[in-house]
Amino acid sequence: MLQTVLNTISLYAIPAILLGIPLYGYIKKVKVYEVFVGGAKEGFDTAIRIIPYLVAMLAAIGIFRASGAMSFVVKLLSPVTNLIGLPAEVLPMGIMRSLSGGGAEGMMVELFNTYGPDSLIGRMASVAMGSTETTMYCIAVYYGVAKITKVRHTLSVGLLVDAISLIAAAVITNIVF
Repeated sequence: MLQTVLNTISLYAIPAILLGIPLYGYIKKVKVYEVFVGGAKEGFDTAIRIIPYLVAMLAAIGIFRASGAMSFVVKLLSPVTNLIGLPAEVLPMGIMRSLSGGGAEGMMVELFNTYGPDSLIGRMASVAMGSTETTMYCIAVYYGVAKITKVRHTLSVGLLVDAISLIAAAVITNIVF
């Protein structure tokens, strides 16, 4: 019974939202089309403003990976990760997740192709992907748009939370699976 209700809700939720929002705006006498176009223009302007920050971040990620720094960090941290049950194969994805969601997804797909999505490594990668954040990306985009230059506390806390989330993903995945 509950499954039927959830399936019905999921079937009609998006069409209801797509029809409901413009209808609500029309009832409130809002010029829906003009407001939508204005918001789209503002979004485009924001995208143009953040491009330099994204390019800089992507260049730094490329340099980080190509220089061998990722391998060095993984080797450096592997004694600690072995203690918490985090396989060395998952650690690069966990590190990349703080830098780039797309890069981390690519690494996760490589793990799936190598070990399988239902393997411990695949499941741990999935839990880690859902538990961590693209901290560097968020700082680059949101702080870049707001022209905030002092990111010290945000960066340290964000990376600390990413590390804690990765550790929790490893511990919980080992317990559950």
